[in-house]
Amino acid sequence: MKDFKISFSLADSRYFTAVRLAVGGVCAAADLDIDLTEDFKVSVTESCLILKNCGFYGAQITLRTEGGVSAEICGTDAGTLNRGENEFSLALISALVSSCDIEKTGEAIKKVVLKV
Repeated sequence: MKDFKISFSLADSRYFTAVRLAVGGVCAAADLDIDLTEDFKVSVTESCLILKNCGFYGAQITLRTEGGVSAEICGTDAGTLNRGENEFSLALISALVSSCDIEKTGEAIKKVVLKV
């Protein structure tokens, strides 16, 4: 499967529902079981909230199904970037996925890469 990309505004929480549906569809195409799919959808949503907390107004998600399922969630349309309060979200994500890598600009998280 080629990359599946989604770009959206973090300002409207209704888009998070659409993102969860898209992530679920990609997981289904990769034959991921229902429990892992739900965990991955939660992790992608939490990653988007992290970027919002750090001062980004938009996000771009790239989903891949080679060697499992992965998502690269990048902040776009940066406002004033800050550290944000993300400890709970990061702990939750780490408990739900096989791998969680983050990239920062200063103290602000600008990219989250997830794998299951």
